[in-house]
Amino acid sequence: MSAPAAPRPSLPTPSPTDAEAAATATAPASASAAVTTAATRRRGLLDWRVRFAILSVIWGFSFLLIKVGTEAYAPFQVALGRVLFGALALLAVLMVRREPLPRGLRTWGHLTVAALLLNTAPFSLFAYAELSIPSSLAGICNATSPLWGMALSLVALSEDRPTRRRFAGLGLGFLGVLTVLGAWHGFSGVDAKGTAFALLASLCYPVGWIYVRRTLAGTPGSPVALTGGQLLVSTFQLALVSALFTSAPASFPLWPTLSVIALGALGTGMALQMQYGLVTEVGPTTAQMVTYFIPVIATTAGVLVLGEQLSWNTPVGAAIVLAGAALTQTRPAPGKPA
Repeated sequence: MSAPAAPRPSLPTPSPTDAEAAATATAPASASAAVTTAATRRRGLLDWRVRFAILSVIWGFSFLLIKVGTEAYAPFQVALGRVLFGALALLAVLMVRREPLPRGLRTWGHLTVAALLLNTAPFSLFAYAELSIPSSLAGICNATSPLWGMALSLVALSEDRPTRRRFAGLGLGFLGVLTVLGAWHGFSGVDAKGTAFALLASLCYPVGWIYVRRTLAGTPGSPVALTGGQLLVSTFQLALVSALFTSAPASFPLWPTLSVIALGALGTGMALQMQYGLVTEVGPTTAQMVTYFIPVIATTAGVLVLGEQLSWNTPVGAAIVLAGAALTQTRPAPGKPA
């Protein structure tokens, strides 16, 4: 949902409720059609697993690409390149499908807010964070999004009632954050500002998801069209901010430039497209499991490729964070009240 959101992915990724409603609305009308659909899914089992693995790797490597991009470009410029190339990738998909962008001032108004919360702010914050913290730590901070989402949903979404298990997951997850940061050492060796930026970026995602759920649910248009519009708006937002607060790059070094292009075209454009396909094919519950692989891959990439240091509390804390996040996503059994 970094996205990432990273992706944690953005506006576009249907929530379980939205996806199930869409599946119900488009369910086959006859038993034979249902059998055909099930058979098709079984034949594509290996295929979705391969795509799941590719998606995990792409989003896991996003934090490494941000780190490399900031070696030559200002954080706002890295974020701008990310949304620009992501928008171009999705616009290409829409052109092939001959599908229009969303229409209506109200829709574009909500997309403007969604772009700020789900792209402009978190992408910029992660880029600023990685000026002073390892990419592996940024990836772990990204994994706290479900924890923030759980905490916010208790207040903002009346249908998400708390359970003892979800409360336990919330507490366990934040215990994992303290473990990653080495709280018993007084957080020594941890850049407080960079870590705060990364955690704030992770908080932006659930805030944005709640906003989208309240304002854009049922809006005409496919997720690709809505996300393409959202990334276009974010491109304009970041172009304005970059023009005001940064200077034009004096040069375009090869690896940082390729990193920013890949971050946008693959990590924001292609990855979201793959995520939509997974949600449609195997359902949102399975598709969202990609979230738990991202910090593992981000940490591995940071250590092996960038040579980042890894102490014992980082993987242990990350495992605790993921366990807590998994508990917060559990739902009551059918027939039991939340």
